[in-house]
Amino acid sequence: MNKERQKKPIGVLYALLTLAAMIGAMLYTVVKLDQAPHIPLLIGTSVAIIITMCHGYKWEEVEEMMYKGIRHALPAVVIIMLVGLIIGAWIGSGIVAAMIYYGLKLISPTYFLSVVCIICGIVALAIGSSWSTMATVGVASMGIGVSMGLPPGMVAGAVISGAYFGDKMSPLSDTTNLASGLTKVDLFEHIRHMFYTTIPGLIISLIVFFILGQMHGNDHLNQGRIDKIMNAIDQSFIISPWLLLVPLIVIVIVALKVPALPAIVVGIVLGFFVQIGFQGDSLVTAVKSLQTGYVIDSGNKTIDELFNRGGLESMFYTISLTLVAMTFGGLLEYSGMLKALIEVVLKFAKSTGTLIASVIVSCFGTNLTCSEQYISIIVPSRMYVSTFIDKGLHPKNLSRALEDGGTLTSVFVPWNTCGVFIASTLSVSVAEYAPYAILNFVVPIISIIYGFIGFKIIKLTKSEQTYFKEQEKLA
Repeated sequence: MNKERQKKPIGVLYALLTLAAMIGAMLYTVVKLDQAPHIPLLIGTSVAIIITMCHGYKWEEVEEMMYKGIRHALPAVVIIMLVGLIIGAWIGSGIVAAMIYYGLKLISPTYFLSVVCIICGIVALAIGSSWSTMATVGVASMGIGVSMGLPPGMVAGAVISGAYFGDKMSPLSDTTNLASGLTKVDLFEHIRHMFYTTIPGLIISLIVFFILGQMHGNDHLNQGRIDKIMNAIDQSFIISPWLLLVPLIVIVIVALKVPALPAIVVGIVLGFFVQIGFQGDSLVTAVKSLQTGYVIDSGNKTIDELFNRGGLESMFYTISLTLVAMTFGGLLEYSGMLKALIEVVLKFAKSTGTLIASVIVSCFGTNLTCSEQYISIIVPSRMYVSTFIDKGLHPKNLSRALEDGGTLTSVFVPWNTCGVFIASTLSVSVAEYAPYAILNFVVPIISIIYGFIGFKIIKLTKSEQTYFKEQEKLA
């Protein structure tokens, strides 16, 4: 009992010291030394451990905090592993090659970015997963865009904008269900409320991509280069429209309410057998495509860069970073450091505008420090929900802000699980695609503007306020 009483709350200064250690190490290691972000996160974790134990926590409790953080990451780790497998299977089977081949034939470079954004949005809306969309349609879109001569970062920005739009607005999305569930807002009411920030963001994105397409499409188009790529694809794979049945089957399965993960497994299995039965590869080659990725030596540099990828092992970097990041994030959350930081922010949130802005900044800050979009929704929801109700603001204003600030900004942090996943899946660095992920930075800005001008900020009636206060007491 004495040891329990010796525990002291960790103040904001110690929380800032932990963040300063991690961010300082991160900036020096990533920017100056051009190295991976794993070690800086471990340095931050070490500082957090020392500070936590100095405040009276036992090692067993600190260990449990880290394990809790890792447990949050396990669903993401499973997805990452399956994504590596499906990329290897779909490249080896020629499915991605077929998508690129017919895409180069059918889509004009001037409209390509807008079309990609729309297609990725539709697919993500149907399956509820931005990651699965980027790993399949996104990979093929990168191949088409790069073959057309468009900048890789620009193509990735269109893929990301569309994928995150669909994910955010899909009732099947885990983050959408998480935000509505934590704030006790009806799922479809939450989605309808997001229309007001997300649809304008999509329209702005499509306009920008249309303009960029007009500026870059014809200038960078090299028909001779495209013809060479198509010929190299034709020589390296058996190309047929029948190959497109596999992604179509996966989309139909999801449309029949099968969860995304089993649907991806079906896609992996179909791709594996198509590689053997249709492309004529051996069983050993097909297994290697799943384990280490597909290997091709076509003599065409662009083709080799596009198709030498995928496999479970290609995702080990992302998996290890996810686990390290969530270890650090778990310490910050369960030691109370994150709570101490957000409570300081709350002191300055007097008006509705500053409150909405504070939520979005807190979500981005959590993405920056804890490196995981789920935590960027979970922790601010806990910290802000009572404040919103006390101020007579409907919790759906909070649920919308959580997604606008948490889900969307995760892509801008190179050591966040989303940033790492995108960089490894689309083979484009965060710095390259960030300026073109239009939807992801426009929507949070729109959300903050709404907060200050009061547009579509829903107030609670007295009876609603009483109801939500009672729900909070029961939570």
